[in-house]
Amino acid sequence: MVVTGPSLRNEPGAVRIRSRRGWFWVGPAFVASMAYVDPGNFGTNFVAGSKSGYQLVWIVVVANAVAMFVQSLSAKLGLATQQSLADNCRLAYRRPTVWLLWAQSEVMAVGTDVAEIVGGAIALHLLFGIPVPVGGLVTAAAAVLMLTLQTRGRRPFEVAVVAFILVVVTCLAFVAWSAPVDATSAVGGLRPDLSGADSFLLATGILGATVMPHVVYLHSSLVAELGATAVRERRRILRFQRVEIVVALGLAGAANMVMLLVAAATRRTTNGSDGGHTDSLDHVHHVIGQALGQPAATAFALALLASGLASASVGTLAGQQMMQGFLGRSIPLSVRRGATLVPALAILSIGLDPTTVLVLSQVVLSIALPFALVPLLLLTRDATLMGELRNRRRTTATAWVVSALVISLNVTAVAAAVG
Repeated sequence: MVVTGPSLRNEPGAVRIRSRRGWFWVGPAFVASMAYVDPGNFGTNFVAGSKSGYQLVWIVVVANAVAMFVQSLSAKLGLATQQSLADNCRLAYRRPTVWLLWAQSEVMAVGTDVAEIVGGAIALHLLFGIPVPVGGLVTAAAAVLMLTLQTRGRRPFEVAVVAFILVVVTCLAFVAWSAPVDATSAVGGLRPDLSGADSFLLATGILGATVMPHVVYLHSSLVAELGATAVRERRRILRFQRVEIVVALGLAGAANMVMLLVAAATRRTTNGSDGGHTDSLDHVHHVIGQALGQPAATAFALALLASGLASASVGTLAGQQMMQGFLGRSIPLSVRRGATLVPALAILSIGLDPTTVLVLSQVVLSIALPFALVPLLLLTRDATLMGELRNRRRTTATAWVVSALVISLNVTAVAAAVG
C-alpha cells in the first residue's frame, strides 16, 4: 500500500513560488551530473577507447540518453511528493523491504566512496607524487570541507559543484584539442556495433558507470527541497528541471565522449607499438603525455582530481540523504562520512591496485542499480502518490524497457566479472 504524498491540488504556495525567477530552480541536476563524470567514468571510457577505438561511441550516446530519462523520473518523484526516493520507499513498503533497500544502499555508498576517493588519490599521486593512501585522506577531507558550504544554503554548494564540472570539461576539452581525433571514424562509431571479444563487456561497463544509482536517490531529494506545492507551478518547475537535466547531463555526456575519443586517438601510442595497454589510469596518463605532451597529461590529471574531489562530496551527500530517508531520522555528517570513509580507506591501505579497486567498485554499483530503478518506476506510475504528475503509459513502457536493458546488461557484466 503506497502512502499518499502531499496533494497536488494544494495551492497556498503559488504566490510565493511565482515570485521566484527560473534560475532559482537550477542546481539539482548539475549536482547529480557530477556523478556522471566521476573517476569510474574515467576508468571505463578510457579503457573502452583504448581497447575498441571509436567502435563504442554510440554506447556513450545511448548511456547518456538513458541517464537523462532516469534522472527526469527522479526529479518528477521529488517534485510530486516533496520527498526523496528513499523517503517514499520507507513509506510505501514493509519494514523488511525497507531494511533490505537500506542495507544495499550502504554497500552502494561504500562502492561510490571507494571509486571517488581512489580517483582523487590517483590524481594527487600523478600531479604531486603523494602516496595513494595519503591522497585518499586528502580527498576525503576536501570533500567534507566542500560540504560545509551547505551551511550557507544550497546555492554555494551547487555553484562549487558547477565550477568543478567546468574544470573537468575545460581540461578534457584541452586534451581533446591536442589529440589527433579521427572525425570520420568517430562519426562511424555512432553505428551500433558490438563485434569483438571485449565489446559487449566494455559497452556494459560504460552503461553501468553512467547510470549511477546513488544520484537517482539524491536528485529526488534535492528537487523535493525546492518546496513547490501548486500543481501549475510544479509543472512549470518540472519543465525547468528537464531543461536543466539536458544541459547538465549534456555537459557530462560530452566529457565522457571526449574521454573515449582521446583514448581511441592515442591507443597506438605506447613507445611506438600497438600493444602494451593496461587498465591503469597511471598508464593512461603516461600515454597521453607521450602522445600529446606533458600539458595534456597535466590537464588529464587535473580533470581527474576535480572529478574525484567534487564527486566525493556529492557521494557523501547522497549517502547522507539515503540513510536519513530509509531510517526516517536526521544523520550527522560525521556519522555519514565515517560509515563509508573508513571502509574506503581500509581498502586503499591493504595495497590493492587502485585502478582495479576502481573497476570493482563499478561492479558493486551495477549490482545496486536495480534496487533504485525498479522502485522509482513503480512509484512514479502510481496515480495515488503522484497525482497529475504520474507517468503516462508510454513513459511507464519506456521505463520498463530502460530498466530491463540496464539490469540485463549489468547482470551480464557482473557474471562476466565473476566468471
